[in-house]
Amino acid sequence: MLTGCSSETTEQWKRLGLPPGASDRTEAMKSLWIGAWIAALIIGVLTWGLILYASVRYRRRNEDAPRQTRYNLPLEVLYTLAPFAIIGVLFFYTVEHGNKITHMSDNPSHTINVVGQQWQWTFNYKDTVDGQEGVWETGTLDNPATLWLPVNESVHFDLTSPDVIHSFWVPAFYFKLDVIPGRTNKLELTPTKTGTFAGKCAELCGLYHSRMIFTVKVVTADEYQAHLKELAAKGQTGAATGGQDATTIPGHGEQEGEK
Repeated sequence: MLTGCSSETTEQWKRLGLPPGASDRTEAMKSLWIGAWIAALIIGVLTWGLILYASVRYRRRNEDAPRQTRYNLPLEVLYTLAPFAIIGVLFFYTVEHGNKITHMSDNPSHTINVVGQQWQWTFNYKDTVDGQEGVWETGTLDNPATLWLPVNESVHFDLTSPDVIHSFWVPAFYFKLDVIPGRTNKLELTPTKTGTFAGKCAELCGLYHSRMIFTVKVVTADEYQAHLKELAAKGQTGAATGGQDATTIPGHGEQEGEK
């Protein structure tokens, strides 16, 4: 019981289970999440209260048939208008917060093309490094990819896939977006704290879906540029588009289902 009073646990209760936020989009998402739970709790308590009241107030007391009522106009109006009012309020705040979460700036500081393929991630950094237009890095089942991001600088993501639908998810950013073949989905955010965060595919995409994970390292601007120069020095310049054959396991040279 005492461990439940720790500051870490208390803060987690305040977030209603959300991890600590690490991007500029987390406040809007957190507000929408907590607001929806508060609304659900109020409606739930009211509904449970009415059920208990009716169960006690109108419980069976004798063998006589209860008074029969054909309709109750005030109640029927309430039952009709109340759901519309609830839906209207939730819709308003969903749109308002959704616009903040999906807002795109005209000139983001960085652009990264994220390629989700069976079954790893490729990151194409569009920055110009030592005169080279773009650098890239990718992962394998044995060595998952690492996405490097600069703190307090806006990053625009273009999400693409050469094979099946994946989903790009970094829980600490409170953002998840599908990666769909033949379509480029976009998102933008600014990391707000340095550190290492977990990322994963949130869409069942085949045999090794559970191993389609990656790491996000949010670092200073100087460390970010130094990492890009390391990739350029390795010859990883230009852009990598991911596996062209959806049945190939990247880095293994095996077919799906083979051991």
